[in-house]
Amino acid sequence: MLIRSMTADDAAAVSAVCMRSFSHSVANSLAAAGALTFATIASAEAFLKRLQEDNVILVATDETQIMGVVELRAGSHVSMFFVDPEYQKQGIGKQLLHTVLERAQTDDVTVNASLYSVPVYRKSGFECRGDVAEHAGLTYQPMVLHLLTAAD
Repeated sequence: MLIRSMTADDAAAVSAVCMRSFSHSVANSLAAAGALTFATIASAEAFLKRLQEDNVILVATDETQIMGVVELRAGSHVSMFFVDPEYQKQGIGKQLLHTVLERAQTDDVTVNASLYSVPVYRKSGFECRGDVAEHAGLTYQPMVLHLLTAAD
């Protein structure tokens, strides 16, 4: 497995990984508005736009296909983190998250975790911060990782 920066050529494959993972794990727990919001956020066009911004977007690949993706916005917020269902539970997500956290620019990294993914983030040291919330049909749990504490 290779972890590298996303390129513009990866946009369609990255979007497809996100949509497969979302459909497999999260979509059935949301109203149609949430699924539509996610499809917009996870589109290839949206990834291409964010690739031009101050975001770190990493992909895990076996050199033939994208298996997972993680995005760190503004050096402090995990905004996308998905592993293709076919490749889950193989350590890919753990490697992706570890690698992107090395690029954090703050001591505290946040995420608005889908309720399905809260245990995954907890396992990585994130803590719940505040109440479950909803925006544009997406339900999430705000979480934070204190990097100085996590490194101890």
